[in-house]
Amino acid sequence: MTRAVLSLGSNLGDRSAHLRSARDGFAAVLVAASPVYETAPWGGVEQPDFLNMVLVVDDPAADAWEWLRRGQALEDAAGRVREVRWGPRTLDVDVVTVTGPDGPVRSDHPDLLLPHPGTPGRATVLRPWLDVEPDAVLPGHGAVADVLAALGPDAEQGMRRMAGAP
Repeated sequence: MTRAVLSLGSNLGDRSAHLRSARDGFAAVLVAASPVYETAPWGGVEQPDFLNMVLVVDDPAADAWEWLRRGQALEDAAGRVREVRWGPRTLDVDVVTVTGPDGPVRSDHPDLLLPHPGTPGRATVLRPWLDVEPDAVLPGHGAVADVLAALGPDAEQGMRRMAGAP
């Protein structure tokens, strides 16, 4: 069994449709889909607000690289263009964690860092992940609830849970 946690984001075009297309792209392996949150952008680039969500997926035939390839294929299908680091995008699919038969998968390859190094500082990933897996653990960091709490009382400021599915 290979289980992955994927973070989705979109802030260009029909943001809901982009998230929906990604969720639908993983439908055959989908375990859980979080609620959608509207969040302020970060990274120093002027851009529109994001819609973010988390998917938990499971496919015994997929390794960590396969999750990355599937996510990138969905980004490409959504017209993702990589011009500016942390810039606006139609769809962003990040592989947050992968768990294989022997436990958490670790990778220090520059194209696939696992667990995703930005996760401990991103309420935009941690909050939706907790919505679908309240007992989730971020390998190397501990319980996701504790990681989110450590960010402080303002960590979720600027996040607004959206009604309904994307």
